[in-house]
Order: sequence, then structure tokens, then C-alpha cells
Amino acid sequence: MRKYFIPDHLKRRIAELPEAPGVYFFKDKSGKAIYIGKAVSIRKRVSSHFRSHGEGVSKQSKMLSEIRRIDYLGTVSEAEALLLEAGLVRENMPKYNQLLKDDKSYPFLKISAEEFPRLLIVRARKADGSKYFGPYTNVHLLRQAVGFLKRLFPLRTCHPMPDKVCLMYHIGQCKGPCIQEINKEEYAKIVKELELFLGGRRDALVRNLMRQMKEYSAKREFENAQSTYDTVRALSVAVGPSRAFAGGIGQVLNDLAQILSLSKPPIHIEGFDISNLFGQEAVGSMVYFSNGSPARSQYRRFRVKTVSGINDYNMMREVVSRRYTRVLAEGLPLPDLVVIDGGKGHLAAAKEELDALNLSHVPIIGIAKQHEHLFLPGRPAPIILSLSSPVLDLVRNLRDEAHRFAVAYHRRLHRKEELVSQLDNIPGLGPKAKTRLLRTFGSVKKIRTLSETSLVEKGGLNPKLAHVLRATLSTRIP
Repeated sequence: MRKYFIPDHLKRRIAELPEAPGVYFFKDKSGKAIYIGKAVSIRKRVSSHFRSHGEGVSKQSKMLSEIRRIDYLGTVSEAEALLLEAGLVRENMPKYNQLLKDDKSYPFLKISAEEFPRLLIVRARKADGSKYFGPYTNVHLLRQAVGFLKRLFPLRTCHPMPDKVCLMYHIGQCKGPCIQEINKEEYAKIVKELELFLGGRRDALVRNLMRQMKEYSAKREFENAQSTYDTVRALSVAVGPSRAFAGGIGQVLNDLAQILSLSKPPIHIEGFDISNLFGQEAVGSMVYFSNGSPARSQYRRFRVKTVSGINDYNMMREVVSRRYTRVLAEGLPLPDLVVIDGGKGHLAAAKEELDALNLSHVPIIGIAKQHEHLFLPGRPAPIILSLSSPVLDLVRNLRDEAHRFAVAYHRRLHRKEELVSQLDNIPGLGPKAKTRLLRTFGSVKKIRTLSETSLVEKGGLNPKLAHVLRATLSTRIP
């Protein structure tokens, strides 16, 4: 046995991997997965591949020599990693995954060919019209995984089907087809979702569920909509990008790049938001994060000039266009990533402006407030991260900072407008006196509560002007 020389970039990557369960991918220079494996500790399992291998041109040595990148997906448990691995191997067919020739030695998952199908663990495939997934290498883990699947995809377990509900119905792991609590069409949807999951087609499954959720909401079936969303969230926690990040902000940026398929970590990120009150005093903000931290000297404010009324999409267009028109004119560096506060509509508006400026190569995403989903141009389904994900924390913090900065600017303009409108046309009260009053007392609302004595002693007004101001404000609607 001999040591394998590990390239420095792979050494660094292995050190960044989490000591948590999940699935790992060895990829070649083209980015294609050549091996997919599961692990209870991703870092330890990946490290074991590189410790030693046989002399000569063994299959293991050939595989190691082709690895250029290591990626991973985290799961809550090793049992869920088992399911995910099997589905991904089935979908990607990596050339170095060992094919399990002796099917009788390993279990399969079977979705039975019945009117209301069941999910079963079996030892062999039969020509019975059922659908089979696997084989799986660990029956103990597979039983654990089936328990997880029954919570997400509540198919019946009883055979033959009785005429009354059992315990599984009462604990929410069966929809009760035996008492017609669910019809064939709705039950078939659950079966299809399970098939997508077991086949490793998580993106397609999430798209289907999101479409169902919108349909339920449109029909005001809010309980069904919430139940569907809970399934989406559970899937994102179970098999989404890992929540166990190591290496601080550098690793978070690396993982953000991986999740968004960026060519490099987004060191420089610019985030945009719009703030307006019923279309009045509309403003935009741009915040700038460098290495995951705000660089406030680079923040920019925009007073919307070309849009009237309530049209957030066009407001976003104007702000993005103005920002990057100036960037190009002044030869300023482009960001590694643009983040838009909003969903598909806001994202599409901003993306069109970038394209119009020949900046289609600049990566851009949207983050929707309602569910904290990430949207990418041209991708129908959102990226759903665990709410505890450091990657989501980073994007959310940038979004919230853009919102805070926009709202602060909007309030500042509103205060100025308030000063002009309510203190205007008061005889003897000039611009300097207006500004002094606002700086001293903060708002017209506060000034309205003051006595004439306070206006004289603290506000610097003469008694006559204080009396006029007090009398005028007391007659105006607050």
C-alpha cells in the first residue's frame, strides 16, 4: 500500500467538509460526477478514500487521479443519506460506483401495483407491475429511512385494506383511503411525489409541490397549502444543502458559490431594495458586502425619478439601471453577485436591465420575504435552504440591510416633506428656524405637543412666533 499524493486544493476542500451525514460527489475536470457516496461523517469518509490504495493501476487509483472537485449535500441522518445516494446514483450513473450484481443480497423499496399502493421493503424484484428502487446496501438504515418517508409521503401500510382506520391514520402517516378520506387522484399525487424523491429528482418534486401549494392558495384551501409547504420545508431540511458548514465566512461564501453554481466565491455582493408609501417618495437602496461583511462607505441611495404610482418592478428597473450605467461609465468593478429583495417579478425586472447593459454574465438572485426562498433567472423552482443555514443567514442579512437602508432614506425624505408641508406658510418662520426646530425636537408631531415656553427656551423662537406656531399647529389635523 502507498500514500496517494493529494493536490493542495483537494486538501483544503477535505478540511472544509463537515463531520455530519450526507452524500459526497467526486467530480472530474468537466464537473461530471464520477463517484457518489454516502457517509455518517462526510469529512472522515472522504478522507478515507485518499489514505491508501493498491499499487499499479487499480480502479481506486484511477478514480483518485481523475478527481478535480469534491461537493456534498448534507442530510439529517445517515438513513436519509442512503436514500439520497441511491437516487443520485440511479440518475447520474457515475462510472466508478460499484454496480450491485447480486440483487438478492440487498433490499429494494417497492411501490406496489395496487389501487392504493403501499411502500414496502423487499428482497427481490418481481415482474408484478410494481415499481422498484435500489438496491440499498444497508437494510437497518433503510428501515429508518422508510420511517422518515412515511411521514412525508403518507401511503397506507395495511394489507389487505381494512374497512376502518388504524393507528397510522391517527398519527398522520396515512390518508385513510380505507374510509374514502382521500380519492385515487389525490393518492396518486403522493405516489408520484415519492417516486420523484426515490429517483433523486428533488428539484422536480419541489416544483410540483410549489405548484400545488399555489393552486391550493388560489382556491383558498389554506390548510392544504400549509401542509404542502410543510412537506417542502421538511424536504429542504432533509436533503438540501448542508447545514453543517465549517471554516467561517470563507466556507459560507464557498458554499453559496456551490449552491448558485458560480465560478468563484462571491466576495463582493451588492443588494437592492425599494421603499415607498403608496407610491409616494419612492426610493431605492444599494448595500455592499465585502467578504460577508457590510462596507457602508460603498452604500448608495436613489430617489426614484421616472416612475409614478405603485410599480415596484419599474422602480427596481430604474435603480438597477442607474447603478450599473454609472458603474460602466466610471469603470468601476462589477460585483460577484447581485441580490434583489423580491421574488420572480423583481428578479426578472432587474435581470432585464442587466441584459440591456450587456451585463448578462453578472450573477443575480432574488430572495422572497414570505418563505425566504432564493430565485434564480430561468429556474422555475426556488432554492430552499434550511432556516438554520449559514448561507441563508448571509443572504438574508444582506437583504435586511438593504431594506433597513432604504427605509431609513425614505423616512428621512418623509421628515423633510413633513417639515415643509406642516411648518410652511407660518408667518415669520423661515427655513433656518424650521430646520432648527426639527433638529431640536425630531418631528412636527413632537413640536405640536410643546408649550410656548418650550418653543421659546429650547427652540429659540421669540414669544410672538411661538404663539403663532402653537396656534397654527393646534388647528391642523395631526
